[in-house]
Amino acid sequence: METVNHPVHYGGKDNPYEVIKIIEAWNLDFCLGNTIKYIARAGVKNADTELEDLKKALWYLQRKIKQYGKEES
Repeated sequence: METVNHPVHYGGKDNPYEVIKIIEAWNLDFCLGNTIKYIARAGVKNADTELEDLKKALWYLQRKIKQYGKEES
């Protein structure tokens, strides 16, 4: 069940820096939470997909930045 509740590639249950704990402690929204998630796990879950994980993090960060542009209009 650890692969569902506290996956190692997200830090694991005993790690105070488990990704879900950081996202909740910092009260991050969906886009910023996913940015942190993909950065934290880049290359950990699968070394072959590190670049893909970083691109996903960038996608979510760019989406968040675009949201600020819509607020300013």
